[in-house]
Amino acid sequence: MSHESFIQKVAERAGLSRVEAEAIAHATMRTLSERLTGGEARDLAAQLPRSFYEDLLPTDEKADGFGVDEFRRRVADRAGVDREKASAGIVAVLAAIRDTVTSTEWHDVMSQLGKEFAQLVETTG
Repeated sequence: MSHESFIQKVAERAGLSRVEAEAIAHATMRTLSERLTGGEARDLAAQLPRSFYEDLLPTDEKADGFGVDEFRRRVADRAGVDREKASAGIVAVLAAIRDTVTSTEWHDVMSQLGKEFAQLVETTG
């Protein structure tokens, strides 16, 4: 999937402008790089548009085990949006990731994120 297609999916799913979708997508990827192990972040980056590669470069090989609320706060702060937009954007980004990567990679990502994160995207089509 191209970068533009990915951002368009995020914007449509979350009801965001293209600019907001772009900011939230990059902020979500950056936050994922902190929440996933270094190896998993690199595996994910290999299957997404190249434009997200730098966002997903891990700063540490160990995953930081924060939950959904902290994830939302970090994305909102990085993207410069309120938490409501961040929440909708995170769900849309995760759904776009699910639609882009292999089922094995999606399973690997979700196994590290856990049930709390999986529940966010269960109902998205």
